[in-house]
Amino acid sequence: MIIFKKNTHTKTPLKRASHIATDCAETEMSDSLLNPLTVICTGSCFAFSGLFYKLYCEKKLEIQKLKEIPNFQADHHLLRILNASSNKRLNYVAVEGLVQAVGEPISSQYVPRCYGVIQKITVNEHWKYWNSLLKSWVSKKVNKKQTTNTVPFSLIQPGSYISEVSVRVDSPLEASGDYLKQVHKRLRHAKEGLVDVVLQELSGEKPVAQEEREELLRVGVSLTGFGELVLEQDKIMRLQPPKDGRSYVLIPSDYKSFMQRHENSANMWKGLTALFGITGFTLLAAFIHSSLKDKKTS
Repeated sequence: MIIFKKNTHTKTPLKRASHIATDCAETEMSDSLLNPLTVICTGSCFAFSGLFYKLYCEKKLEIQKLKEIPNFQADHHLLRILNASSNKRLNYVAVEGLVQAVGEPISSQYVPRCYGVIQKITVNEHWKYWNSLLKSWVSKKVNKKQTTNTVPFSLIQPGSYISEVSVRVDSPLEASGDYLKQVHKRLRHAKEGLVDVVLQELSGEKPVAQEEREELLRVGVSLTGFGELVLEQDKIMRLQPPKDGRSYVLIPSDYKSFMQRHENSANMWKGLTALFGITGFTLLAAFIHSSLKDKKTS
């Protein structure tokens, strides 16, 4: 007689499916760090960290070069240094002071009791033109008029509005730097009548608005100039464009604030470098830990 024994190790299809699902889930969890998104995120973190580190190094190099430039205030100490220098000349320096007009300053055309030494008035017209290819109106800004006025001005020592010592700033329009401040802006929208609308549709162009803007380098603001400093007649100091080709720059702030902005920019790039670097190493460490854990369990 043949006796059939019950096989206790035989798994039912339901249990077998359950085990397979569990194994698959564990495999998915262990492979979760191997998916393309994780690889892309890790690589991107290291790439951005490298980019920000490069920007940080460039900014630190720029700060180092700026610190090598001698900086002075428009005072008697600077006058003594110029008198003692060869040829009564300093090839490239930074001079800080308050803006003071030599003679009558320029009055703002739009703001009462607002005075400056450099004035720029810009009038722009905003038009729309019919584009037959796109079948729509396309906006365009047209510079109708730009006027620049200047008067001679000097830099004087901060804290003294009347000073015997000053530095005359020559050729300010040749200098780079965002030293003009907007004091007025007005937008006038075009008025359209029935006849105007018909003519515009026929011509394919129509006015939208006219923009007026006034910018000033105001009297009394702090200004730092980078350029060549010369002494004339043993008492007149002049800041002028360098003859050696270096940049002639006017900065609308004191020297300390100017340098602090550069330091803040360097610290920002440094912080971003650390942030993305730590994030990348964290993802990489998690991947390595998961891989070692999988090897031990297998």
